[in-house]
Amino acid sequence: MKVRLRYFASVREALGVSEEWVDVPEEVRTIGDLRRYLMKRGEPWSDVLEKKNGLRMACQLKMADPDTILTEDCEVAFFPPVTGG
Repeated sequence: MKVRLRYFASVREALGVSEEWVDVPEEVRTIGDLRRYLMKRGEPWSDVLEKKNGLRMACQLKMADPDTILTEDCEVAFFPPVTGG
């Protein structure tokens, strides 16, 4: 499955990328799965996407939780708890 990832504010700055398309394996079904999959990339991904950072997530422009199901070509955004305009 292919998903579009977007990164905002300090997440974007730490990762050095604002967006990307990723082909994920079939066992990646939820946003929580996706987050764990991306953390396997190593640093800085594992540090930035760690739960203790209070990372917020959205899917298809709606706030999402780790159990939100991914769909083909969906857009997933990661951003810190507080962002500026």
